[in-house]
Amino acid sequence: MTDFAERLEALETRIAFQDQTIEELNATITAQWRQIDLLTRKLETVEQQVRSGVHIADPSTEPPPPHY
Repeated sequence: MTDFAERLEALETRIAFQDQTIEELNATITAQWRQIDLLTRKLETVEQQVRSGVHIADPSTEPPPPHY
């Protein structure tokens, strides 16, 4: 009977560690998903700015290069 009890205890220990690992992985995946979502929104904002020409310099306001 002790063999059965030892095996049962070993399985319970493994399950406890697996539960902890699953919770840690879930927390990691959730944090990564938040980061991906934030970066996706930032990229969309930058794409909109590029398409609208917000960051395009007006050549008439630029000083001439020094060799002119």
